[in-house]
Amino acid sequence: MHGRPTDIYLDANATTPTLPAAVQAACCAMQEQFGNPSSTHCAGLRARAMMEATRQNARRVIGAAEGRILFTSGATEAIQTAVLSAISAHVERGVAGSPRNLLLYGATEHKAVPEALRHWNHILHAGCEVMAIPVDQRGRHDLEFLAAHAGRAVLVCTMAVNNETGTISDLEGIEAIMRQHPDTLWLVDGVQALGKQALDLATSRVDYFPLSGHKLYAPKGIGLLYVREGAPFTPLNAGGGQESGQRSGTENMAGIAGFGVVFAELAEPTGMFCPIESLYAQRERLLAALREVFPGIVFNTPFEVAVPTTINFSVPGFASKELLDLFDAAGIRVSSGSACGAGKSTRSYVLDAMGLPAWRSESAVRLSFGRAWSDADCDAACARIIEAGHALRDACLLSEASTHRNEFDGVLQLTHDGACTWLIVERASSQCLIIDPLAELAERIERFIRCQDLRVVAVLDTHSHADHASARAALCTELSDHWAQPATAVDELGWPQGQGDQIEFGHYRLQRLALPGHTADSTAYVLFDRDQGARPRQVFVGDTVLMGGIGRSNFDSSSAADMFHSLRQLAATVGTRSLLCPAHDYNNEFATTLAAEAAHNPLLAGVLATTPISEDSFVDAKRSLDAGLDDSRGGVMMCGAVSTNTPNAHPGASEFDPAQLRQYLNEHPEAILVDVREAYEGAMGTLEPLPEVHAHGVPLSRLADAIPQWLAHPDQPLVFFCRSGNRSQLATRCLRRLGHPRAYHLRGGLALFA
Repeated sequence: MHGRPTDIYLDANATTPTLPAAVQAACCAMQEQFGNPSSTHCAGLRARAMMEATRQNARRVIGAAEGRILFTSGATEAIQTAVLSAISAHVERGVAGSPRNLLLYGATEHKAVPEALRHWNHILHAGCEVMAIPVDQRGRHDLEFLAAHAGRAVLVCTMAVNNETGTISDLEGIEAIMRQHPDTLWLVDGVQALGKQALDLATSRVDYFPLSGHKLYAPKGIGLLYVREGAPFTPLNAGGGQESGQRSGTENMAGIAGFGVVFAELAEPTGMFCPIESLYAQRERLLAALREVFPGIVFNTPFEVAVPTTINFSVPGFASKELLDLFDAAGIRVSSGSACGAGKSTRSYVLDAMGLPAWRSESAVRLSFGRAWSDADCDAACARIIEAGHALRDACLLSEASTHRNEFDGVLQLTHDGACTWLIVERASSQCLIIDPLAELAERIERFIRCQDLRVVAVLDTHSHADHASARAALCTELSDHWAQPATAVDELGWPQGQGDQIEFGHYRLQRLALPGHTADSTAYVLFDRDQGARPRQVFVGDTVLMGGIGRSNFDSSSAADMFHSLRQLAATVGTRSLLCPAHDYNNEFATTLAAEAAHNPLLAGVLATTPISEDSFVDAKRSLDAGLDDSRGGVMMCGAVSTNTPNAHPGASEFDPAQLRQYLNEHPEAILVDVREAYEGAMGTLEPLPEVHAHGVPLSRLADAIPQWLAHPDQPLVFFCRSGNRSQLATRCLRRLGHPRAYHLRGGLALFA
């Protein structure tokens, strides 16, 4: 990092650094007091004494003088053990004819809980129905639902504190219900409650209470399970009989020693941990900084019933990935939710379960800090958040006013939930043209145009959209003072009447091409650059052709027969190598060509062949494809038969580790290094990985603008990089898929570059 202090870590709900004293204790357990606690000699006895001291301190902290306390590898193992114990007891009592046939869990539980329920229900042939307990918009359990179903439940699983929102469950209300059903077992996930709430399990109805060490400054690989006296218990591990036969396998003494330090700190009225009251004050300062940076911010955490260490928020117009990249570039480590679910979904199942709007689920970001945080840490975080806000303002993403004028000229791609909006910027004349504007991006588009002081030539749709509302009319109204020329009458897609089939602005010329089929009014817009000859620069094809498929043709206004002829017309007009920019990009593939699509789409290849398939054959095949479409995918109506099996080069052939990259650049000084991070990330001060090599900045939002030039020079080596390697890999795959054989990327990105 350039001139930047130590990272600010705001992802404590995922994991925490290990306390220095806990590290010291763990090292002592490995190097000095390394005896096996099952041994009877002095070294073993000392190890056992340390382990039992940890167990006793744990009892003090959770308020459990009686009951089992066994050490595990973490909360997941503890949950597995508890679920196994409960279901095993049910099976032993006899499943046939039992009135109890439910396994209940809170809809916002960590995935470890419902997955464990399903797993052991299947393995033990328990025959129970696994059912989620609904939650309200604060994330609290529906007590009426629980009361109606608890009597039939074998096990009820609820968490004390939610890991994504910080919501504190109404355990008193749940307990009142559970006491009416003494034969129903109750598991409470206490992972996020440890150190943040007073615990008194001795007076509680709770049967199982799992904990994790690494969530509160102990080493990873150590956890704990409390089992109430008299609650069923079945060991998960059988073997040498360690932990009094409750959990076989030699104990993780280093982890136990480190966990012991944490419990000792928690057991003291004063210690190194920040008082709970101070945490609330720190939260308020963070909230103030976030509100200053993001005026439209919406908080998903219900602060009146939440622990002070978790802040979950969404910002209109921003995907969570954009905000994560921004914070990471600023040296602030945050997340979009559970670390265990990272990379698997663009939505938060927790916020979905709470019934919050889809956009909040898709743009959620979580800040979480721990008990060892200081006021100085909080001040530094607030300052860094505000600094990140300045970078967004300079990039015209937060404010209409900026002293920075972007000199970019060309095509910008904005996306939301798999749909695309395209902007064509002509810098010399300060003009722009908008294609397929999405309502969700309207505010961002307007802000960008005002901030860059651009004049709008036209706002166009490629067709009448079935899956989302166009923002064309709204943008025309909001930007009425930013038109390049006085507004004129337009057709149903926004094309100016009396304009003919061409619009010229600066060095660009846009030509419209009717392509009926997907809808009756489907239209492509072909972009030419007079400085680059007669070959099309980009072709905006709507949903006629998508990455991985052809647009669907089973709407009321569709015609597969028309689509057959439109595909032939498109190829005849722009060729098979021109870059196509569709209205949807479901798999982060950015753009395509007819040649690339025909290479793995036999139907399209048949249409484009010198001797094409017949119209009737196409219509029949298209009818079959459309009949198999799923109308919902990730909340978006699928507009084409999209395959996710687009062939890509083997990753190993297209990526370098840092040492390999240095060697390659030494051997190929002509290689172009391409930074695909957004401009505001670079503004946060991260150095290029190789200062002696000039890197071209081409963010993914501008990738489609640069692709034609790169494809025109297939022998030119391209090496993409970003923060983590994820975006650079996408860029590399795109270029390889389109036929550039010398596209590479830096595996692991700047995060792993030494």
